[in-house]
Amino acid sequence: MNKFRTTSTQTIGLFLIVALLCVIGLLSLHSASYTPRGLLTKDFAKVQFVWILLSLVAIFAILKYGYVKLLDKAYILFAINILLLLLVLVIGQNRLGARRWIGLGFFLLQPAELCKVTFMLALVRYVTDNQQKLNNVYALIILFVATLIPVALIIMQPDLGTALTLLPIFFIVLFASGVRKRFLFFPIIAGIACSPFLWNILKTYQKNRILVFLNPNIDPLGAGYTVIQSKIAIGSGGFLGKGWMAGTQNQLNFLPERHTDFIFSVIGEEWGFLGAILVLVLFLWLLIRLLKIADYTSDAAGRLLVIAAVGLLWFHIIVNIAMVMGLMPTVGLPLPFLTYGGSNLLTVMFLIALCKSVEQRHKMF
Repeated sequence: MNKFRTTSTQTIGLFLIVALLCVIGLLSLHSASYTPRGLLTKDFAKVQFVWILLSLVAIFAILKYGYVKLLDKAYILFAINILLLLLVLVIGQNRLGARRWIGLGFFLLQPAELCKVTFMLALVRYVTDNQQKLNNVYALIILFVATLIPVALIIMQPDLGTALTLLPIFFIVLFASGVRKRFLFFPIIAGIACSPFLWNILKTYQKNRILVFLNPNIDPLGAGYTVIQSKIAIGSGGFLGKGWMAGTQNQLNFLPERHTDFIFSVIGEEWGFLGAILVLVLFLWLLIRLLKIADYTSDAAGRLLVIAAVGLLWFHIIVNIAMVMGLMPTVGLPLPFLTYGGSNLLTVMFLIALCKSVEQRHKMF
């Protein structure tokens, strides 16, 4: 009976954190949808609420199916995702100079978002099936080259931010699986050595984002405008904020793309330092709760999945918040649960469902 109560309490606690983050996201998106003159384009909160409901269905489906069966089909899922990444370059919809979405009638599918999950599944499957080969430098080189395939396809869209998320997954999974630390330095050194070449293949706007990060004032009305307005919004929120739907940078439309990558700026302006800290505490609570699953599970593959999921969520949180505060270049990474977008929300919920599936199976034995 005590074990049942503990399990129920942990489940309620996990989904309570997710629910609170989703509610904060909906309130912020509703505010980001309006100006004093009325609706800006559409109520992003209403659309996001529909995606939340759909993601709940996906969560229950994954919990019913189980992570073990997903790992069995990991290579197939990853191969399908690679085909979708190729397909999006051919028939994908072009928005703001980027070709990232495939139209599927009532919604747009972003294969790059799904690749975070399918790549993670395939990598964990390979690592657990080939544990003895992991300390072979040639095997690691081949694995790293295989990792660069989806990275290159996503960069071609172009979507540098999403492409970069695959690299932390690669290093986190290999590190957690016990690969010799010195082997992990080879890809890092290779990346540094190739940085001049990588700079040349970046788009002009991507180079400008990096230059603006070093000095936002070199283009205050162009590439540096959004970051400057974001810092003004967060700073003007003070300790308690200006109140819901009362932020001037938000409501007067000074802050572009505030419903997507810069949603944390809306929270900082309207809910202040206290609201921003609340969001950070919820994220920290969530990550600690997930790490506890990795700590007591006895299944190596399940443990790696949870650690990779935590690493991916952590990477998004750190990079996005640092980005909107001007502490990192703008790379276009969404903030989990809060940023508007169906593909990203489904991906995040998928990660939560995978971790919960690992916990469920562990408690069955």
